[in-house]
Amino acid sequence: MGLRFEELDWRSTPMGELVLRRRWDPVFGADVHEIKLGDEFLMSSMFTAAEVEMARLALAESGDDPVDVAVGGLGLGFTAQAVLEHSAVSSLTVVEAMPEVIEWHKRGLIPAGAELSADPRCRLVHGDFFALTDSATGLDPDESGRRFHAVLVDIDHSPNHLLNDSHADFYSAEGLRRLVRFMHPGGVFALWSNDPPDARFSAVLGEVFPEVRAEVVVFPNPLQDRDAANTVYLATAPPA
Repeated sequence: MGLRFEELDWRSTPMGELVLRRRWDPVFGADVHEIKLGDEFLMSSMFTAAEVEMARLALAESGDDPVDVAVGGLGLGFTAQAVLEHSAVSSLTVVEAMPEVIEWHKRGLIPAGAELSADPRCRLVHGDFFALTDSATGLDPDESGRRFHAVLVDIDHSPNHLLNDSHADFYSAEGLRRLVRFMHPGGVFALWSNDPPDARFSAVLGEVFPEVRAEVVVFPNPLQDRDAANTVYLATAPPA
């Protein structure tokens, strides 16, 4: 059994107080790692099924050809770990706005950090994912205009529940078109959401991507003795 509660690190950031903590959960019978920003829970290791499933769904049809993947949002690293489980992945670029989160991974304060740091395919990049999609250079600061076969995003709670109002433009048709500039033709865009499928956002995706669907991922929530659900939006970039 781990400690009942331990604050692993605390930082003051421009967006508010950022806290990494670990606590023993008797219901799960395991340590739970959590990242909080102010009063917002950014990530918890208690419920990760949808983050993992997003990677599986996005890469399900990648085949044997090498694929380059970008992930917006590092968090506790579960999405990145799931991406690296696919043997076809030749490179993974994870863009994280908070340098403290990257530091926690590299220091081993987050369990996934050792694996991600040791995998030569994986690069943890400090940057604002949304600003980079709006730039001329794109998601890889070392290679201007680089394109990816898959782009996965897990930053905001949903397209309607944002961590910062400045993110709103990304979820518009024009914002998504800017993202497509950095995707290979036929590449996959995937987005995690804590909310049920939103027909309005699916319609916005449909203005940019020729194929769009929303997958509901159901998983048990023993704390409430019922199932819970997240949404994964999947969209295919236009052909060449």
